[in-house]
Amino acid sequence: MKNKRGIGFLIIAAVYLLAIAFGVFVFSVLNGAYWLRLLLADVAATAFVFAFSVIFQNASVYDPYWSVQPIVILSGFALRSGLTPIGAALLLVVSIWGVRLTANWAYTFRDLEHQDWRYTMLREKTGKLYPFVNFFGIHLFPTLVVYCVTLPAVVTIERGAAWNPLCLGGILLSLFATVLQGLSDWQLHRFRRTHRTGFIREGLWKHTRHPNYLGEILMWWGVALASIAALGGVWQLLLGAVLNTAMFLIVSIPMADKHQARKEGFEAYKAETHALRLF
Repeated sequence: MKNKRGIGFLIIAAVYLLAIAFGVFVFSVLNGAYWLRLLLADVAATAFVFAFSVIFQNASVYDPYWSVQPIVILSGFALRSGLTPIGAALLLVVSIWGVRLTANWAYTFRDLEHQDWRYTMLREKTGKLYPFVNFFGIHLFPTLVVYCVTLPAVVTIERGAAWNPLCLGGILLSLFATVLQGLSDWQLHRFRRTHRTGFIREGLWKHTRHPNYLGEILMWWGVALASIAALGGVWQLLLGAVLNTAMFLIVSIPMADKHQARKEGFEAYKAETHALRLF
């Protein structure tokens, strides 16, 4: 089992290094606005990862993309355009978030034969349409969402925006969100080591059913607000945070609750515990 896990890590790492190289190549050969070139390069890298998801018959090959993509993008633009204090702060907070989330994925990774239950459910429900659902729903849609939430920081770095005292609020919100996610994941892993069934009602999970999702939502609102403060009110850059919030409210939370509903006592648990509110 350990050998299969180690080999799986090496394969995933190789796939992502090649995907990054492919994305950088696509960005470099295109002409036009940097944000459009970035979008097309991002989609190309996603298609590359998707190809290996098909080869290994496992859509979870894509799972680390969510947390790796923003670090790679912002690091690339930092090398391209340099960093002002707000650019450095955004890169730092996104890197902390991404490294922690990637580490959490690595902790739960078993091997290349294990696939997220949500993807297995979608495959069973969609049948012959699954290849389309796999590419557009599991791979491309999350890539577009993360592209949109990362874009405010990209624009801030590319334009060399200056630090504004109002930026501090957004940076602190993102740092709080990262701590919230890390603590909630740690509490969940600890619970799963000692409980085979039931619902976690400890720590943050005593107050909300999805503290990790709440952290993910707040993370990108913080990035967007800090960027908008630095850029002097480019409010359209809130689109990514809005899309990300909608994705969790409309897709992720209902899907997770439906999965939990198979357990006895879920309705009482749901009535006693808010989906996102901490207090």
